[in-house]
Amino acid sequence: MDPVTKVLVVANRTSSTPRLLEEVRRRAKEKPCAFTLLIPDAGGSVLPGAAGRAAADWTLATALPLLSKAAHREVDSRIGGPDPFTAVKEAIADGGYDEVIISTLPRRTSTWLRRDLVCRVERLGIPVSAIVPGRA
Repeated sequence: MDPVTKVLVVANRTSSTPRLLEEVRRRAKEKPCAFTLLIPDAGGSVLPGAAGRAAADWTLATALPLLSKAAHREVDSRIGGPDPFTAVKEAIADGGYDEVIISTLPRRTSTWLRRDLVCRVERLGIPVSAIVPGRA
């Protein structure tokens, strides 16, 4: 029996986009995977506290069924704090993930790309794939 690859999916507003769902579907077809959706920076600076948590809950309610269908199994979830890098770093430390998928908004609007989130996570020593609209 093949070991299960633990994949951390980092997304917020892109958590149920066709590109991300297709990537999850492709990976699930390739090998046994267990996916966890991490929503860091829920609500951003505009929606702190309870409002940010409500935004994360809404995103989870929408994304988890779609991701679970693509993965052909239930997808777990985590809510991260206001700093996306810290949220990913903590999730990796807690969860023993083998890979990370970071799904962002397009380059012109993505604060995660401006903060160099993908490269910072790569420095943690774990394979990282980025799903960025407009990128080949």
